[in-house]
Amino acid sequence: MIKKLDLYIIKKFLGTFFFMIGAFVIIAVVFDVSENIDDLIKSKAPFYRILRDYYLNFCLYFGNLLSSFIIFLTIIWFTSKLAQKSEIIAILSGGVGYSRILRPYFIASSILVCISLTLSHYVVPLANKRKLDFELEYLKEAIIVDDKNLHREIEPGVIAHFYQFSPANMGGSSFSLEKWENGKLTFKLLSSGANYDLQKNMWTINGAQVRKWDANGVESVTYRARIDTILPMNMDTFGLRPETIGTMNWSELNDFIEAQRKAGSGRIAEFEIEKYNRTASAFSIFILTLIGVTIASRKSRGGTGLHLLLAVVIGFVFIFISRMTAVSAMTIGLPASLAVWVPNAIFLVIGIYLYTRAQK
Repeated sequence: MIKKLDLYIIKKFLGTFFFMIGAFVIIAVVFDVSENIDDLIKSKAPFYRILRDYYLNFCLYFGNLLSSFIIFLTIIWFTSKLAQKSEIIAILSGGVGYSRILRPYFIASSILVCISLTLSHYVVPLANKRKLDFELEYLKEAIIVDDKNLHREIEPGVIAHFYQFSPANMGGSSFSLEKWENGKLTFKLLSSGANYDLQKNMWTINGAQVRKWDANGVESVTYRARIDTILPMNMDTFGLRPETIGTMNWSELNDFIEAQRKAGSGRIAEFEIEKYNRTASAFSIFILTLIGVTIASRKSRGGTGLHLLLAVVIGFVFIFISRMTAVSAMTIGLPASLAVWVPNAIFLVIGIYLYTRAQK
């Protein structure tokens, strides 16, 4: 009896989930086609590449993005139907404990959490990379960097600065380069600008004033109309598409964050939120499962419709709190790990409270 009950709930859970995720992805594709059809036609991209490189990867990204919320709706939907048919009451009346009813739900959730972790850390980044490569080739315009006075530590003690940087022009204006040793400035280059030669992998610095200080602090100044040199920096050092972060797997993202931290980037919190959210989002499935079962297992006059309304409200509140904590991490210095996991902690407390109040 118990094993049959487990299989029944697990099949209902997973079957409903995959049906709903498929339906939502199809709707998303239809909306995306209607929005981008003109650009896709103008791009003259081969039809097979639109399907393979764009929409296949779009489906993987969008499906994983909505998976937690869809799982929540799935649980509310089929559990509410079980409750309205008095099946939950019948199971409880047969001597099956409420905690025992939760077991197949968490077995199915564990399967989906493992799938979500694999997708978030490895599969979706690869899909995003292929999708971004397609967009850069056929759809997207050159990246624009709006920030001014960009500083990056390109090597230990070596700081590069642009007043304004333009990836489209492969360079920027008011370029300077400083070298520090033991807290002392030993070299400083000031120029009107610098441009990157992709083929030669070299930087051309124009109108440069070069100042050097020897061990005794004696300064020497030279002027150069043009300097061609190799520097440990490229376009991504100063200009980075937001979508690029989503193309990195777990190890690549860790290496990138460490490199950006050493370079003095001001976007570390943004990158760390992306990193921690990939794991926290997957584990939120357990919490939403607990909340979903405890809400939907109670038979109510409002029926399934009321339960679905509660699911939508709770989902939006969860997203709102997640967004607020993420903004706090990027503006007031809240640790990124805390910002990402706080919503899970809040809703875990809510889930435990609802469990204690659930009909048993």
